[in-house]
Amino acid sequence: MPTSAGVSAAVSPLATAAGLGGHTAISIVDASTGQSLFSSKDTASVPASTAKIVTAATVLAARGPAYQITTKVFAGTKPGEVVLVGAGDPTLAAGPDGTYPGAARLDDLATQVRTALGGVAPARVVYDSSLFTGDVYGPGWDSDIPTGGYGAAVTALAVDGARVNSQSKNGAAQRYSKPDLAAAQAFAKALGLSGADVAAGTAEQGARELGQVHSPPLARVVELMLSESDNVIAEALARQVAIARGQPVTFVGAAAAMKSVLGELGLPTDGYDLADGSGLSRDNRLTASLLTSILSTAASQDNARLHAIFSGLPVAGYSGTLDERYLTTATGRSAAGNVRAKTGTLTGVNAIAGIVVDADGRLLAFAMIADATGDTTAAQQSLDRLVVAVAACGCR
Repeated sequence: MPTSAGVSAAVSPLATAAGLGGHTAISIVDASTGQSLFSSKDTASVPASTAKIVTAATVLAARGPAYQITTKVFAGTKPGEVVLVGAGDPTLAAGPDGTYPGAARLDDLATQVRTALGGVAPARVVYDSSLFTGDVYGPGWDSDIPTGGYGAAVTALAVDGARVNSQSKNGAAQRYSKPDLAAAQAFAKALGLSGADVAAGTAEQGARELGQVHSPPLARVVELMLSESDNVIAEALARQVAIARGQPVTFVGAAAAMKSVLGELGLPTDGYDLADGSGLSRDNRLTASLLTSILSTAASQDNARLHAIFSGLPVAGYSGTLDERYLTTATGRSAAGNVRAKTGTLTGVNAIAGIVVDADGRLLAFAMIADATGDTTAAQQSLDRLVVAVAACGCR
């Protein structure tokens, strides 16, 4: 096992790199024991998308990795009227060309509904997205988030993460301003109706169920969220935590529920102040040590329900948001394929948190948050050099 003195000698000279700006919080721990090996300026910081590690851990703990989100259709109050009820599945697809592999499909649901209606022809789609309440855009989000392609209105009913083009799978993509309406129109089309044959409403208590489809298991949805840093999935999963813990299904309720689940896991919540589940909010605050505590807890054999965190983390030089990093000698080619980590990027904020096997075969967890940066490329390269130093460490 590395020593604190050894890790400090390897990391400290790199922790003050100019590219990191004026405030960098760093935590490095032995993942097997949770013992701290290095901690610097571990004050609450803006975590950007490393906050998704909290979302992943809490939804896996609260719902379980095998849980599936079920989208249902019920009979309406008039002949041929059907009610599509959103359950918060962000991966739901209109048809076979959906964004997310293995997603539930509205065309399959339409087939069930036509069969259940028998000789009655579909006449109108009512869409019920009442499960999610409150604001559809998060507090502290930059003004360009609704239109910039990386976020969308958070609604209980949506297809393809609210994308207009289901094949725009990674990175920025045009999103519907009213994802629930767009999903209802797609369902109407699958039933042979026009986009005008839809209306907002709610399902009647005790209404006859006409069909249902299921999302991929949450373990898979978590992997999709982490790999490509999918903000829409993250917000939907945060609300699943709120539902599971009986909190209001809002930004505030989700944040409170996630904090509660962290406590159930025995994790310290000092400095925890999340405003959303994606990390888009500049109001978010987390400590680097909370992130490493989550990672070391998830690495335990006693917490198999959390292991999907690691299969979802991008791999250096290979997948997700790390596919173009750690590719040169200057930025750490030696750590390619070894580092698994969640990145975080906002203007002025750069972060990375994950796991790495050091030169002596020891699994270490790390979190590094620089929330006063200038040049994004310089900040990312500086963070990558820090991670490479940890990977190269025997540090005894």
